[in-house]
Amino acid sequence: MRKPNVLAIGLDPRFADYSAMPQLTAELVRAYIEAEINRLRDAGFEVDTCLLTPDATAESDVEAALRSKSFACVVIGAGLREPSEHLLLFEKVLNLAHRLAPDACIAFNSTPADTAEAVQRWIVSR
Repeated sequence: MRKPNVLAIGLDPRFADYSAMPQLTAELVRAYIEAEINRLRDAGFEVDTCLLTPDATAESDVEAALRSKSFACVVIGAGLREPSEHLLLFEKVLNLAHRLAPDACIAFNSTPADTAEAVQRWIVSR
């Protein structure tokens, strides 16, 4: 049986603002992301990641990832939703997911360490 495809979209940890969370670093967040991707794979999902640089290439990067295959779920990271300076990018990502993956569930994590739970709220692993 084919594994459900998941696309995890988030801000590249190198570009996150950690001032509100001084206990986090880019390296630690990247480790959390990798651990969550591995948890999803262990749970029976195929997972692609799309880590964004907050610049003019972000929208085309998301579009290319969404067009690469059919996804059962698109999970959008908290780093795109929380800081107000990324609101426009978050809206673009959400609208692209809505337009290019209309059959995919949309999920949101609240930290880099609960991505698997966010996906599993919407998809039961086979």
